Amino acid sequence: MAMVIKSRKRKRHGHTPVEQIRYAPIDERDRRRFEYLNDKIWKNDVTCVNMLRLNRASFFHFCKLFRDRGLLEDTTHMCVEQQVVMFLHTIGHNVRNRVVATNFGRSGETVSRYFNKVLHAIGELRNDFIKPPSSATPSKIQGNPRWDPYFKDCIGAIDGTHIRASVPKEMEAAFRGRKSYTTQNVMAAVYFDLRFTFVIAGWEGTAHDASILRDALERPNGLRVPEGKFYLVDAGYGAKPGFLPPYRGVRYHLNEWGSNPV
Repeated sequence: MAMVIKSRKRKRHGHTPVEQIRYAPIDERDRRRFEYLNDKIWKNDVTCVNMLRLNRASFFHFCKLFRDRGLLEDTTHMCVEQQVVMFLHTIGHNVRNRVVATNFGRSGETVSRYFNKVLHAIGELRNDFIKPPSSATPSKIQGNPRWDPYFKDCIGAIDGTHIRASVPKEMEAAFRGRKSYTTQNVMAAVYFDLRFTFVIAGWEGTAHDASILRDALERPNGLRVPEGKFYLVDAGYGAKPGFLPPYRGVRYHLNEWGSNPV
């Protein structure tokens, strides 16, 4: 069905009627978009993981969660699945707006608008996926003579990672640290089941790990370490109550730990 935008005819003040603007049928474009998703995204789990970093079951479960929570909704020509596909493809491959717009048959403005919608929706799920660590002794430590009782009060590990960031030219010096490109230094705390318990992002790539940890501890809703518990950290964070770095001057060999199934 062709879309027609009717103009209001003005006869006063010498205005002449404007001819109606007609658009081509959009059903065919929608059909081609879904064909692209079926052939290039959802064809099988291998293709889906390559394109989105998620298998098909996880992807559709993710979309259902957004829809059930009312965080994203279908529009006339953009279902929730399409919105999430464009977002995951962008962050999974670090592709630019114009590339996504070309691949998915959308305008750059549309891609940008729905990217922000999905990003906000994911942020609203933070309490579902980022939870405080348990105060109980982890099952991987409890009863294991190699770790228990030495690490019975350990509640996880903290480390930082550098993620590429796009910043204004005048700010690049602060964000260009150990990498040749601009990055932000993101600190994360992870429990033994690989569940994130705390994440702080936004710091410049040149920021020291100890400064980021201090900021995380000083924030009103920041990182909290239960009494008597501690996190394992690297030497950059320093030794302080609640944080245990490696012993200085001791060489740790990867071949002693890399193949350890525990």
